[in-house]
Amino acid sequence: MRRSHMCGHVEAVDIGAPVRLQGWVSRRRNLGGLIFIDLRDRSGLVQCVFNPEAAPEAHGDAQDLRPEWVIEVEGQVDARPEEMVNESLPTGALEVKASAVRVLARSETPPFLIEEDSGASEELRLRYRYLDLRRPPLQRTLALRHRLALATRNFLDERGFLEIETPMLTRTTPEGARDYLVPSRLQAGEFYALPQSPQLFKQLLMIAGFDRYFQIARCFRDEDLRANRQPEFTQIDMEMAFVEPGDVMEVGEGLMRRLLDVAGLPSDMEIDRLSFRQALDRFGSDRPDMRYQHELSDVTDAVRDCEFRAFAEVASSGGSVKALKFPGGAEATRSRLDNLSEIAREQGAKGLVWILNTMDGLKSPVAKFLGEETMASLLQQTAVGKGDALLLVADEWEIAATALGSVRTALAESEGWIEPGLKFLWVTEFPLLERDLESGRLMARHHPFTSPHPDDLGRLESSPLSVRARSYDLVLNGVELGGGSIRNHDVAIQERVFAALGIDAEEAQAKFGFLLDALSFGAPPHGGIAFGFDRIVMTLSGRDSIRHTIAFPKTTRAADLMMDAPAEVDAEQLEALHLSVITPEPEPTEE
Repeated sequence: MRRSHMCGHVEAVDIGAPVRLQGWVSRRRNLGGLIFIDLRDRSGLVQCVFNPEAAPEAHGDAQDLRPEWVIEVEGQVDARPEEMVNESLPTGALEVKASAVRVLARSETPPFLIEEDSGASEELRLRYRYLDLRRPPLQRTLALRHRLALATRNFLDERGFLEIETPMLTRTTPEGARDYLVPSRLQAGEFYALPQSPQLFKQLLMIAGFDRYFQIARCFRDEDLRANRQPEFTQIDMEMAFVEPGDVMEVGEGLMRRLLDVAGLPSDMEIDRLSFRQALDRFGSDRPDMRYQHELSDVTDAVRDCEFRAFAEVASSGGSVKALKFPGGAEATRSRLDNLSEIAREQGAKGLVWILNTMDGLKSPVAKFLGEETMASLLQQTAVGKGDALLLVADEWEIAATALGSVRTALAESEGWIEPGLKFLWVTEFPLLERDLESGRLMARHHPFTSPHPDDLGRLESSPLSVRARSYDLVLNGVELGGGSIRNHDVAIQERVFAALGIDAEEAQAKFGFLLDALSFGAPPHGGIAFGFDRIVMTLSGRDSIRHTIAFPKTTRAADLMMDAPAEVDAEQLEALHLSVITPEPEPTEE
């Protein structure tokens, strides 16, 4: 049963040679005398021809073949007649004159077509994922995923990195999302956690002296899902000793260029760098899409003394008034402008003010408060011409910038501002800490092991929210591909960061004693980064969801429809794990 060729690897040099092929019947056509079978495997597709005169027995057997049957075909490679050449198919100038066929497995009628576009719902395709994976788009994407993983390993190996596996069963640590917990059978009432990342282990490897580590790591987060998130995902995880941020970013850029080459995409791009403050101030996002400009303006000084109280009060209290030019926006309908206002409010802003520079003059719902002179000054400062509109948000600086940035993104998508191509950007110096809106407590913006910027270290206790982190994110077309930082290698600084987070010495020892102990035994300066591998594959393959880049993904409710997981377990298993299940009571219904 040894095949001589993969279906897509039959070439012109094989003309006249005997072949033995194995694969799935993709399509069967009976044209009276001749029967044509398109035979498919993961390498591609080739046409097999059954002639009743040349091979009557094989022709008779081919009468019964149906789509998705697994068959073996023996025959001879021949050139197709010139008028039957299929230019869109790599093997389109060839065919196999079949002399024998053997059925290896029959198939029920599939619930959807095994084609480029099956036309089936995602739910149906996920339920029969093994059939969905036969489709060429998914096979191409997973083949690219393999090549990108191989290129990653080769690239990092060339630069002295060692691939080291870290545990999948560990202890729960605060990293911003809920952990998946695993009950221990041997330690009653205690739990392992599946890792959200190998963060602590890779720092320990630096303390252990391995100098350069990487891992294509499986990670788990029990959080609400979106198109670019899954409960279990893969990241390219790296850590390096004796480095500054620029060293880590240089390795990250080199890796991206190698992966772009593998994907057949241009890799000679320039990668700009912006601080978090610059990115938010200019684009209203800490992961701005650089395929379009249309930057935000700060017009706080221009409205500081105006009669519109909402603007004047924000300006006098230290807030910001941010502005965005909307080319052609003077003709926008009221409902369109209201929709943009709602987008701003969803980001915490109180609303959106607009000034329309129409052919008939200036129009604004607050025109009588701003006055003609202030409106004209604003339009001049922001280069808003006839037919354009100016959109404004006034609030605390970060809220104003983020709200108008979301409006900017919505306009870019609806107005066609986005240019084709790939635009990378490094965003650096994020705030070390942020305040949780619900609890009011300070939280780590990335994670609690990130090093404060040395210039800001003196303000860690007196003004913690003003402290910058030695952190960096790589953004591609508005998608965060990965992020990292320089870590705290000085145990005293790590303890100060814990204290700023409200973690006292006793709690720090209980949760992170192993790390604090390790740092006390000579820890080198170190830092690293982790790239979302699924997101990289998604972007470089042109897909719109990481579900298309993972062999067996979950739904947006974290369910595996094919395996019907998660599922109940029997009482014996629960008893062995010292667990009992409490069924929540149904919510009362209104009578």
